[in-house]
Amino acid sequence: MSAENTPNVTTQEQPLVAHLIELRDRVLRMVIVVLAVFLVLFPFANDLYSAIAGPMRAALPEGSTMISTKPIDPFLIPFKLSLQLAVFVAVPFILYQFWAFVAPGLYKHEKRLVIPLLISSTLLFYLGMAFAYFVVFPLVFAFLAGTAPEGVEVATDMGSYLDFVMTLFFAFGIAFEVPIATIILVWMGVTTPEKLRHKRPYVIVGAFVAGMFLTPPDVISQTLLAFPMWVLFELGLIFSKGFVKQHRQASENESVDPVPATAGAEMSEYKEDSPDEMVGSDIDPAQDYIDPDRFVPLSDDEMEAELDEIEEEESEEAGVSADSEDSNKTKLQQVQQFRNSGDVEKARDLLYEILQEGNADQRLVARNILAQLDSDD
Repeated sequence: MSAENTPNVTTQEQPLVAHLIELRDRVLRMVIVVLAVFLVLFPFANDLYSAIAGPMRAALPEGSTMISTKPIDPFLIPFKLSLQLAVFVAVPFILYQFWAFVAPGLYKHEKRLVIPLLISSTLLFYLGMAFAYFVVFPLVFAFLAGTAPEGVEVATDMGSYLDFVMTLFFAFGIAFEVPIATIILVWMGVTTPEKLRHKRPYVIVGAFVAGMFLTPPDVISQTLLAFPMWVLFELGLIFSKGFVKQHRQASENESVDPVPATAGAEMSEYKEDSPDEMVGSDIDPAQDYIDPDRFVPLSDDEMEAELDEIEEEESEEAGVSADSEDSNKTKLQQVQQFRNSGDVEKARDLLYEILQEGNADQRLVARNILAQLDSDD
């Protein structure tokens, strides 16, 4: 291979560096948004804590109040609450940044499925927190306050209470993501709705076990977490069937057209311009088309190795003229030059000539370059 076609170290490392820079930028955006939300919430920190402590204060006996066992807690606990709530409020933006980072690596039908999953997962997380605040907290705190032995005054420390309720918020928020987890497992092919349906008894037992570990040691809170998890699991089974059908239909629709739109139009023009030359040609569009769901593009190093192997094989093969070998090598070099200069149309024309005249290895390289050009478009 000539020196001009050999990629240098900077070119090989650039994609990884670019990804790391993009990831850094998106993480910084997340931090900035969380801090901005925190600055908005902090002036109302005491009011927010009073709202969070409402279910507990309503369950306390008359005359009982919450206490602070550390001098700094009256300031530190509302500060901590504001920061944690800022993270919860910024969840949609955080999920969007993760989605924007991985979206370029997804196919079109995958993007259409991921966006509803992101929106529904965010709504389910907030729904789990709301369920914990309006349903679980009043029942659990009334039960716990009523179990205090006679002569014992219930006075909950504000720091311990915040840790307790945030644990429940997070537990119920994650528990309500069961439908999303079910759909993703089915979508990735790890399991099927039929297999999950047969494992329903184990799922119900697992829900109660999770409720036992994530909630206070009482039957009420355990049941209040386990029952929604079971119901949401059933909903996940129902919706997973629809997602699987959509995924299959989208995959079939994308594989109906054997040639990409741009390449197909150019190939049809090529056929019209030279119909006699295409008769008896070894170019088969159905074979030359690369299904994006099954095609794994070659990396730069693999493509360079493939080109080197082509040169070695061409020099050893009998019956291949020197003129034809030099012509194909020249065309490949010209394709690279046209790509570097931005003249994509001329590069495509040469690639179609290689598809017609070249051997199997040459057509493989040409198809990979065409696939890269289509993805860039």
